[in-house]
Amino acid sequence: MVDHHLAHWYPTAAYLYVLSLDVLALAWEYLRRHPDYRLDWLRHHRRPRAAHQAAHRWGLRLWEDPALDARDAHPAWLPGHDAVVQLYPDADPPPNAPVFDVWSMPGHKQVIHDGKGLALIARSPGRWLRFALAPGLEDGMAVAQAHRGRGVTHTPDTPAPMVRPRPPPAAMLELHTLQALDATLAGASLREIAEGLFGADAVAADWHTDGDLRARVRRLVHRGDALMRGGYRQLAQIQVLEKGRFEGDAKRP
Repeated sequence: MVDHHLAHWYPTAAYLYVLSLDVLALAWEYLRRHPDYRLDWLRHHRRPRAAHQAAHRWGLRLWEDPALDARDAHPAWLPGHDAVVQLYPDADPPPNAPVFDVWSMPGHKQVIHDGKGLALIARSPGRWLRFALAPGLEDGMAVAQAHRGRGVTHTPDTPAPMVRPRPPPAAMLELHTLQALDATLAGASLREIAEGLFGADAVAADWHTDGDLRARVRRLVHRGDALMRGGYRQLAQIQVLEKGRFEGDAKRP
């Protein structure tokens, strides 16, 4: 019998990084677990001429290695998410206009090419900032930014980083969902998943056929499967494809 205590999904501590992810990073965590995406990655990542078009059906401009979690991956999602702010040189700046200064942004910064242009990501605890950089924008230039649905503004949004004494319930839900999904993909039973998430003592005391704990674990498993098999597109604000249009969104018989 396999010792599930040694399984990669069993230690909850391995999923603590999930608590600090934003919605686009969470979308990647679900997509990268999709068995069909992983097969497509193996099939196409060495064929660059055909890779882009095939990646589009997953909601990506470019392929991203599913072995990389959201701390190291840079998935280039198809455009349109509210979280991505467009930065432009301000051709008619007001007095005391803000300037583009990468080093003044809080957190760890990364500049990547997403297949269309440069993108900037600044990460700090509890806060992700995502920008699309317009051609010609240089350090020290007056800058304007455009938000989807709100138009162009001159003053950047710079809320203070969030300081939380404990993770919010929504973040814990994503952690438990991903852990339950990994356990399911590894072939674990509902009871084994419950032991990994909530401890053997809780399972020994509260595991019943119609009990709340069993129902909770079942909901987590169903939620994780649904997010992996297409629900991630809603997180990334990408058009949800109809059943039959993309066989990767449907369960295989």
